[in-house]
Amino acid sequence: MIGQQTLVQAGAGPSDHRWGVAAVCVLLAAMTFAVFGQTLTHGFVDIDDYTYVARNPMVARGLTHDGIIWAFTHVHSSNWHPLTWLSHMLDCQLYGLHPRGHHLTNILLHTASVILLFLVMRRMTGALWRSAFVAAVFAIHPLRVESVAWVAERKDVLSGVFFMLIIAAYVRYARLPWSFARYGFVLLLFAMGLMCKPMLVTLPMVLLLLDYWPLQRMESRKLSRLAMEKLPLLALSAASCVVTLLAQNKAIQSTESSSLPLRLANALVSCMVYPGQMIHPAGLAAFYPFPHNGLPSWRVALAGMLFAGLTAAAFWQWRKQPWLFTGWLWYLVMLLPVLGVVQVGDQSHADRYTYLPQIGLYLAVTWLAAEWCANRAVLGFLMTGVIGLLAVCAWKQTAYWKDNETLWTHALACTTGNSLAEYNLAYDLVEQGRLDEAIAHCQKALRIDPNNPDAHNTLGVALFKKGRVEEAIGHYQEALRLEPSFAKAHFNFGEALETQEKLDESISQYRQALQCSPDYAEAHVNLANALRQQDKLDEAILHFQAALQIKPDSAKAHDDLGIALLEKGDANQAIIHFQRALQINSRNANAQNNLASALLQTGNVGGAIAHFQQALQIHPDEPAIQNNLAWLLATSSEASLRNGAKAVELARQANTLTGGENPTVLRTLAAACAETGRFAEGLETAQHALRLAKAQSNSTLTGQLQSDIKLYQAGRPLH
Repeated sequence: MIGQQTLVQAGAGPSDHRWGVAAVCVLLAAMTFAVFGQTLTHGFVDIDDYTYVARNPMVARGLTHDGIIWAFTHVHSSNWHPLTWLSHMLDCQLYGLHPRGHHLTNILLHTASVILLFLVMRRMTGALWRSAFVAAVFAIHPLRVESVAWVAERKDVLSGVFFMLIIAAYVRYARLPWSFARYGFVLLLFAMGLMCKPMLVTLPMVLLLLDYWPLQRMESRKLSRLAMEKLPLLALSAASCVVTLLAQNKAIQSTESSSLPLRLANALVSCMVYPGQMIHPAGLAAFYPFPHNGLPSWRVALAGMLFAGLTAAAFWQWRKQPWLFTGWLWYLVMLLPVLGVVQVGDQSHADRYTYLPQIGLYLAVTWLAAEWCANRAVLGFLMTGVIGLLAVCAWKQTAYWKDNETLWTHALACTTGNSLAEYNLAYDLVEQGRLDEAIAHCQKALRIDPNNPDAHNTLGVALFKKGRVEEAIGHYQEALRLEPSFAKAHFNFGEALETQEKLDESISQYRQALQCSPDYAEAHVNLANALRQQDKLDEAILHFQAALQIKPDSAKAHDDLGIALLEKGDANQAIIHFQRALQINSRNANAQNNLASALLQTGNVGGAIAHFQQALQIHPDEPAIQNNLAWLLATSSEASLRNGAKAVELARQANTLTGGENPTVLRTLAAACAETGRFAEGLETAQHALRLAKAQSNSTLTGQLQSDIKLYQAGRPLH
């Protein structure tokens, strides 16, 4: 009876032909790209994009044997989703770390989910335009923006594709004679979907709802038999739940920070917030803070009444309007894992949590509207208007994700008491060098939540860059008191101590950073440089090498390792690393300068001069480079390489930039003057340099200058 009613209402009219289906697919793809295509000009945002991709060494290397093993055997950022990691690795393989390609993949995956949803809905219900409308709303609703515009939320769009494929495979299995192969294929797709995002754990219950409507399998089979059929799927769900709880163990909030009654109240309110946002998608933000101070009782009571009323209506009409029953329970069942009863993170709710659950609401509302409005022209006009309005809102919402500052400024405009948005905005302002603004936002974050370790750390960074080192150290210490395993705070604390020349304490902090995060390449580099200052070259070299195993394309690590090798006397190996640093970044003036010094040690004066010249092209006002090049041009034993006039010019520039009181630069200027035959000027300059060297108790330079002076007095240049 239900099946006949549904098919009559759906009606397979003349428009329901292949060309119509193809046209709908093209339109769905076009509107999806029209809304989200702008993300191709967006960058990464500093909420997980860097942790997941840009600064994740295993992912940034692309698809590698070690990376594939890592994806299946490691928990990262409190998540185990190996197929999602592999998709990020493939992006890095194809596009490197250019955000455009990563955004494109998200758009393509979401588009695939949209088209598959339309095809599956049409296959199940026989209704072309209703299915098209459900898919269109799913495609461009503003609540989809977070899942598509956020690279790190790849798990949503990827699991969405598998979700649609699972339903498609299940519909085929359900409508054909029983087949182990077809059922096995459903199981395989489900296992793969869970390895994209564990939120799919409730999918077996959704399939049971689809058995009722629109598949009408309950008319010919008992509920118990259909439930037994889902047991292998439920076993996979149970396994995924166990793995997820283990992976997110450290991220799960304690009942001290948010009590169970408060979590239940927030879950109830969230169930009603999402339908409200579906109808009126305004004020959407990247983060909604959890109400630790409690929720107004009237709000909880209102949410409870609405929830009870809608649930009662769905059950009351379960025979006459089965789509209402299926749609509402689809929404509730799929939302269960993210309602926050087990609280992970500090959000009250999130737009991304509606990605798949809200399809149930779209389905219920669409079929209900079609039943109430018999005039197809009016219904078509209303549907078109709704889609157009949603597309405009979604396009505007997507624009907020273009960069960190825009994203968090908008979040602060839409929410109150948002400590996370305050310190994330502050972090971006620090990166831009807008330190006073950053400090103000960090202080706001700490007024909201004094126990926020991230805000203390970011405030420490801003103060450190302002030169307020002691204040910065105070905030690093507070961050570490609140979160002892905060690797970044240990690292920053180490940098601050190093500026105070407290090398032993600095080294201790870098070591602790590496204990908290063994793959922290920058900590390896800083620790190595600190050890190098203590002449512990062998240990320093080991840490530089460890950094390069994590980040093979770190120009700084190659350059610094080259310096350590040069200090150890291994100029040939040093040259290899300086050259690698320049392959990565040819505009690295330090590497050019260091390579020139290494070549000089091997006797390649011509090569040294060439690289000093290249370094000077990059930084024409760097006195150290000017001095090095001037010295070779003035004193080289090969006449073809000497250029006295150029040496004088460079040495005078270096002398001016150093204030005329640097004895090393003055020695170079004296040698350059002697090379051009101006021995009196060279002698006077060398004697001035000698007085400065003696005043500095620089015995080595004093002896060199005394030898130089004898040459100039004899009218001979220094070669």
